[in-house]
Amino acid sequence: MAETLAAFIFCALLSGSAIFGVKLRGWLSEEHLSERTLEAIRLVTSLLVTFAALVLSLQLSSVKGAFDQAYRDRNADAAGLAQLDECLRGYGLEADPIRLDLRSYTAGVIASTWPLEPKPEGVSYPDTTGMAREGADPSLGALISRIGRGINGLTPTDALHVNVATECRASYQRVQQRRWAVIEDVRGPISPLFTSILTFWLMLVFLSFGLQIPRKRLAAIVLAIGIVSISTVMFVITDLETHYGGLFGISSASMRDALASMAR
Repeated sequence: MAETLAAFIFCALLSGSAIFGVKLRGWLSEEHLSERTLEAIRLVTSLLVTFAALVLSLQLSSVKGAFDQAYRDRNADAAGLAQLDECLRGYGLEADPIRLDLRSYTAGVIASTWPLEPKPEGVSYPDTTGMAREGADPSLGALISRIGRGINGLTPTDALHVNVATECRASYQRVQQRRWAVIEDVRGPISPLFTSILTFWLMLVFLSFGLQIPRKRLAAIVLAIGIVSISTVMFVITDLETHYGGLFGISSASMRDALASMAR
């Protein structure tokens, strides 16, 4: 997984910085390692640690907020599809071809968004080979547009069907709005450049740690624990940015429930 690889790379960079700091201390003469010099290094390091910790916590909070929003948007999208199908079911037999397209669209979204999970069965849907997990896809977009044209083409013959058709058109508009909300969720709040700069700051922090720690086994263990801890935080941030994959990925349960309700 990309997020796991990113965490290992981050861990390797921090480890390399700390080791370089230890090696650099061995290369320096004693006059550069006086207590006053080390005290100055500690002051600068504490400033870097405070600043990096603040930025890291804000980054984690921002990514978590974006993930929660994507989770809510996906569940709202699934609920809207189920409501639209229920409305079309109430319209009658004339809406059955539209309902079939709606099932195909929902199955296509499931198959493309969660490609490693079992494919939906009992319904045909567009070929999802090469489709991205997130963002707009032309074939699915064409299918949802055909559903809209079908709903607009309904010809009610009495007051009841007129009201139901109006309700279905309003429901379709809500589905479109929620669909675009899901598509826009692909835009993560954190840029790669920002992550690279934060990584550079943390490398400087651990380089200074390497300069300061004594060459003792316990000190090396404590430093390794710090590296692993920070790397774990970066793994969580990277994983949360991958909304439909990784350890914390959004589940397909709501979309599968919507598809199951359409088949009843």
